Amino acid sequence: MAQLKITLVKSTIGRKADQIATVKALGLKKIRDSVLQADTPQTRGMINRVSHLVTVEEI
Repeated sequence: MAQLKITLVKSTIGRKADQIATVKALGLKKIRDSVLQADTPQTRGMINRVSHLVTVEEI
């Protein structure tokens, strides 16, 4: 299964509570934190919700 490297590039300060919760659910805490996640429809959906805060690379 493909992997996605997700990096937080913008702060969650001042964002809606659901966006903050989505970033935490992805496993991101600080700016420039990166995590590897499986490329699933659920992960893609979470990325779409916070696409303005993260960058995504396929590995």
